Amino acid sequence: MTTCVFVQIRCRPGTAYAVAEAIALREIHSELFSTSGEFDLMLKLYIPAGADVGKYINDNLLDIDGIERTLTTLTFKAF
Repeated sequence: MTTCVFVQIRCRPGTAYAVAEAIALREIHSELFSTSGEFDLMLKLYIPAGADVGKYINDNLLDIDGIERTLTTLTFKAF
Protein backbone atom coordinates (compact mmCIF):
# COMPACT_ATOMS: atom_id res chain seq x y z
CA MET A 1 0.00 0.00 0.00
CA THR A 2 1.33 3.43 -0.90
CA THR A 3 1.55 6.40 1.46
CA CYS A 4 -0.04 9.67 0.33
CA VAL A 5 1.89 12.77 1.37
CA PHE A 6 1.55 16.46 0.66
CA VAL A 7 4.72 18.50 0.29
CA GLN A 8 4.57 22.28 0.45
CA ILE A 9 7.54 23.89 -1.27
CA ARG A 10 9.05 27.33 -0.80
CA CYS A 11 11.13 28.38 -3.79
CA ARG A 12 13.80 31.02 -4.19
CA PRO A 13 12.21 34.18 -5.60
CA GLY A 14 11.56 33.86 -9.31
CA THR A 15 12.10 30.09 -9.52
CA ALA A 16 8.65 28.62 -8.80
CA TYR A 17 7.83 27.88 -12.45
CA ALA A 18 11.23 26.30 -13.09
CA VAL A 19 10.88 24.18 -9.95
CA ALA A 20 7.37 23.10 -10.98
CA GLU A 21 8.62 22.14 -14.44
CA ALA A 22 11.49 20.12 -12.97
CA ILE A 23 9.05 18.27 -10.69
CA ALA A 24 6.66 17.60 -13.58
CA LEU A 25 9.48 16.14 -15.69
CA ARG A 26 10.32 13.63 -12.94
CA GLU A 27 6.75 12.26 -13.03
CA ILE A 28 6.74 11.47 -9.29
CA HIS A 29 3.62 13.46 -8.41
CA SER A 30 -0.10 12.87 -8.49
CA GLU A 31 -0.96 16.58 -8.43
CA LEU A 32 1.05 19.81 -8.33
CA PHE A 33 -0.39 23.23 -7.56
CA SER A 34 0.88 26.78 -7.29
CA THR A 35 -0.29 28.28 -3.99
CA SER A 36 -0.45 31.58 -2.17
CA GLY A 37 0.93 32.23 1.28
CA GLU A 38 4.07 30.98 2.94
CA PHE A 39 4.77 28.31 0.30
CA ASP A 40 4.80 28.56 -3.50
CA LEU A 41 3.87 25.02 -4.56
CA MET A 42 1.94 22.09 -3.13
CA LEU A 43 2.74 18.60 -4.31
CA LYS A 44 0.66 15.48 -3.74
CA LEU A 45 2.56 12.25 -4.17
CA TYR A 46 2.33 8.61 -3.30
CA ILE A 47 5.36 7.00 -1.69
CA PRO A 48 5.86 3.39 -2.87
CA ALA A 49 5.05 0.66 -0.37
CA GLY A 50 8.00 -0.17 1.85
CA ALA A 51 9.94 2.98 0.92
CA ASP A 52 11.28 5.33 3.59
CA VAL A 53 9.26 8.55 3.22
CA GLY A 54 12.10 10.90 4.14
CA LYS A 55 14.63 9.18 1.92
CA TYR A 56 12.20 9.03 -1.02
CA ILE A 57 11.52 12.77 -0.80
CA ASN A 58 15.21 13.52 -0.30
CA ASP A 59 16.30 11.39 -3.26
CA ASN A 60 13.53 12.41 -5.68
CA LEU A 61 12.73 16.02 -4.87
CA LEU A 62 15.14 17.96 -2.72
CA ASP A 63 17.99 18.09 -5.22
CA ILE A 64 15.96 20.36 -7.52
CA ASP A 65 17.59 23.77 -7.84
CA GLY A 66 15.43 26.57 -6.47
CA ILE A 67 13.84 24.71 -3.55
CA GLU A 68 14.52 26.60 -0.31
CA ARG A 69 12.32 24.76 2.18
CA THR A 70 9.65 22.08 2.34
CA LEU A 71 6.93 21.05 4.75
CA THR A 72 5.72 17.45 4.44
CA THR A 73 2.35 16.29 5.76
CA LEU A 74 1.72 12.56 6.06
CA THR A 75 -1.82 11.30 5.59
CA PHE A 76 -3.54 8.42 7.35
CA LYS A 77 -7.07 7.86 6.01
CA ALA A 78 -9.11 9.34 3.18
CA PHE A 79 -12.79 9.97 3.84
